[in-house]
Amino acid sequence: MATVGARILAELRGDRVVWAIVLLLAVLSLLTVYSSTGTLAYRNNMSPEGYLIQHFVFIAGGLFITYICYLLHYQRYSRFAPYLLLLCVPLLLYTLALGPEINNARRWIMIPVINKTFQTSDFAKLALIVYVARVISAKQEYIKEFKEAFLPIIVPVLIVCGLIAPADLSTASLLFFTCVLMMFIGRVALKYIGLLLLLGVVLFAFLIVAAEFAPDIIRLDTWTSRVNEFANNPLGGDQVQQSKIAIARGGIFGEGPGDSIQRNSLPAAYSDFIYAIIVEEYGLLGGIAVIGLYLLLFMRCVKLITKSDKAFGAIVVFGLGLILTVQAFANIAVAVHLVPVTGLTLPLISMGGTSVLFTSIMVGIILSVSKYIEQSNLNNLMDETPVQGN
Repeated sequence: MATVGARILAELRGDRVVWAIVLLLAVLSLLTVYSSTGTLAYRNNMSPEGYLIQHFVFIAGGLFITYICYLLHYQRYSRFAPYLLLLCVPLLLYTLALGPEINNARRWIMIPVINKTFQTSDFAKLALIVYVARVISAKQEYIKEFKEAFLPIIVPVLIVCGLIAPADLSTASLLFFTCVLMMFIGRVALKYIGLLLLLGVVLFAFLIVAAEFAPDIIRLDTWTSRVNEFANNPLGGDQVQQSKIAIARGGIFGEGPGDSIQRNSLPAAYSDFIYAIIVEEYGLLGGIAVIGLYLLLFMRCVKLITKSDKAFGAIVVFGLGLILTVQAFANIAVAVHLVPVTGLTLPLISMGGTSVLFTSIMVGIILSVSKYIEQSNLNNLMDETPVQGN
C-alpha cells in the first residue's frame, strides 16, 4: 500500500503544494456539503447520503479531470483558445434567449437525456482567460500597438462579459477586471487599459437602458434591490442575517462537523453561503484556515509566474489563479456582509456540477504549467552541470 502511495506521489509532479490545497479543499467540500444538504434533501424527498454520493461523484470526476488537464502540455490550451471562444459566444446567446429560467435568471442550458443543467458562464470564464493569455503572449512585440494588440482583446472581453452580465453581473464583473489585470501584467499600454475600463462603463450603462425593453433578460431589479439592501439595511437581508448567526455560533473552535443548526434556515447553505456553515462547524480557526488555503494557492501561482520562461504560461496562471482567489474572497465577503449578495460559489468547496468541472480544469492547467516549469528548470540545471572526466 505504501509502495502504491509512493508511486502515485512520484507521478504527481509540478507544484505539490497546489496538489495538497486541492485535496484539502475537496475533503472539506465533501464534509460540509454532506452536513449542509439536510434541508434540501428533506424538501426534495431524498436522503443526505444521496446528495453526498452525487457530490462525491462530481468531486472524484473533477479530480480526474484535473489530472487529465495536468497531463496535457499547457501550450495546447493556447491552441484551443480561439475555438473555445468561438464556441462560448453562441452558447451564451442561446442561454440568454432560450435557457430555462431558474431562480429568476437564465444562466443555464438544460442537457437532454441526463436532464442536468450546464452553466455557460463557467465555460466562458475559462475560454476568455485562456484566449486573453494567448493574445497577450503572442503579441508581446506589438503590445503598445492598438490594431495588433488591443482590438483582439477588447472586442472578445466586451462581448463575453456583455453576454454574461444580464443574468450574472457579479461573474461578468469578476471576469472583466481579471482580464484588465491580465492586460496590466502583460504590459499592455495603460491608455488602452483605461479605454477598456471606459468602454466597460459604457457597456454597463447600455445594459441599464436596455433593461427597460428586456426586463425578463436583464436583471436590473435584482441588481438594484441587492445594492439598496446592502446600503440601507445594516443588518442585511434574511440570507445575510442567517449567515451571521451561523458565524457567531461557531465561535473560535466551532460546533463540530455535522452539528450545524443554521443549515436548516440558511438558504443555499450548500453553495452560496457554505462558508458560514464551515465557520459554524469549524469555528474561526476553520474559517481562517480556508482563507489561508486560497491565499496560499494564489501565492503559489505568483511563484509560478516568476519562474515561467514562457509568457503564455505566466499570464494564464495569473488569470486563473486570480479569478479563483477573488471569487473565493467575494463569496466569503458576502457571508460576512462586506459586499452585496452575489451568486458566486466558493471554488472547490460549494456543491455544483458545472462549477466543480470548470474549476477542476482551471486547477489542472495551473498544475500543467507548474509541471513543465519544473521540468524545464531541471533540464537547465542538467545542462549547466559540468561533465566529470574519467
